[in-house]
Amino acid sequence: MKGIILAGGTGTRLFPSTIACSKQMLSVYDKPMIYYPLSVLMLSGIREILVIVTERDIELFRSLLGDGAKLGISIEYAIQDKPRGLADAFIVGADFIGLDSVCLILGDNIFYGDNFTKRLSKIAKDIQGGVIFGYHVTNPNEFGVVEFDKNGKAVSIEEKPIIAKSNYAIPGLYYYDNNVVEIAKSIKPSGRGELEITSIHSEYLKQGKLQVEIFGRGTVWLDTGNHKDMLDAAIFVEAIQTRQGLYVACLEEIAYRKKYIDKKRLIELGESLKSTEYGKYILSISDDNFFEGE
Repeated sequence: MKGIILAGGTGTRLFPSTIACSKQMLSVYDKPMIYYPLSVLMLSGIREILVIVTERDIELFRSLLGDGAKLGISIEYAIQDKPRGLADAFIVGADFIGLDSVCLILGDNIFYGDNFTKRLSKIAKDIQGGVIFGYHVTNPNEFGVVEFDKNGKAVSIEEKPIIAKSNYAIPGLYYYDNNVVEIAKSIKPSGRGELEITSIHSEYLKQGKLQVEIFGRGTVWLDTGNHKDMLDAAIFVEAIQTRQGLYVACLEEIAYRKKYIDKKRLIELGESLKSTEYGKYILSISDDNFFEGE
């Protein structure tokens, strides 16, 4: 399976902070926002990743992440010249996807939860059709919404409905088999002039090949689309890291625990950041006495 991070767009809701750079380059507590979706793909066991960005920002991302080799992964880049909807990611990334299955994650979504890694890894290993998630929210009309029948089976998908048929929003994390590329190419733009991800979900649902997994109370989903959301996310990450002493979305740690890199590389990465608490944490992981537990 391959992974795509959609990190394009102009980030107008975060102006003036994003007038000169991508919102995914902004810091969420102690690391760039892009680290969080990238960590989810890595935790899924995905090592071939495409980052879709604007032409203005591509060199910033290359400067930050490079080709991924330092983390034992492969990162490529593609330009989306203008926002054409989330489903456009599969058209822009068609050559990258090739004949593989694919996971798409939005560049401003943050996930955290117990058993999260095991759940994602299981989905990524055996994907047939499409797998999306449902997350209970108080304001479903602001998101794509999934409706269930009395047996818990998904029966409809709506994008930002005026009157929502459930409180289950669809977070920006999606897994698909290779058919998603042709489905994306076949859908027509919505009234907004965009290729909606909801159209892809509806097609998989029509074919009886859409699986909806529910994120329960033990999972946190944060959408960092505006300044308050950014602050809330930063406070959450700070609280977890301070309380547990374990970092959220530390790419170097994930690479080491996934055996993408060895201890020597981990120490090198930590040394390059040793003047920061983030770097000191990386170096602490290399200590043989460090044990995270399960």
